[in-house]
Amino acid sequence: MSKIIGSVCKLCRREHTKLFLKGSRCFTDKCSFDRRSYPPGQHGQSRMKFSEFALQLREKQKVRRYYGVFEKQFRKMFKIADGRKGETGFNLLQALELRLDSVVYNMGFAESRRQAKQLIAHKHFAVNGKRVSIPSMALKLGDVIEVLEKSTEKTPIMAGKELAKTREVPAWVEVDGNKGTIKDLPTREQISLQVEENMIVEYYSR
Repeated sequence: MSKIIGSVCKLCRREHTKLFLKGSRCFTDKCSFDRRSYPPGQHGQSRMKFSEFALQLREKQKVRRYYGVFEKQFRKMFKIADGRKGETGFNLLQALELRLDSVVYNMGFAESRRQAKQLIAHKHFAVNGKRVSIPSMALKLGDVIEVLEKSTEKTPIMAGKELAKTREVPAWVEVDGNKGTIKDLPTREQISLQVEENMIVEYYSR
């Protein structure tokens, strides 16, 4: 699990986009990014000119922080994506979307991906009938994710379901009560994060 020390809201401000790291707070007027959308620090409001490398780095960091992945994990996923057919950037984003923690969040069983990691690590979910505890588990088409019966009344899971009513649940997943199915693979249009994935490919191709 990615460990973040300090305010995670600073990460949104640094990457100049909402990363939805604080769950329901991100959808209220208490959101720090909505209040102060400029980067944190003494020079946050000053105009800065970024090099091509800096722009590529920021895109990479944005995606890594959005999904809560360590650099070593992220680089490994990039190499796998680069070895597959199709566009490397899209392959990477699709693989990140199909991580168990991301799918649990997308299905509305957690308020954020960070919370989803914790719930999975504490064994509150099953995949295809088997209890799991690995947030980075890669899922595939047809996999069924289910909240274990003893966990259905857990406050974080109930809060996640309530929040899911106010945000859009991706069309590539189907949710029925405490169970969800991956009915399609996510397309680029269905991945909500605004990012130039080609810049990430350029960053690792240096």
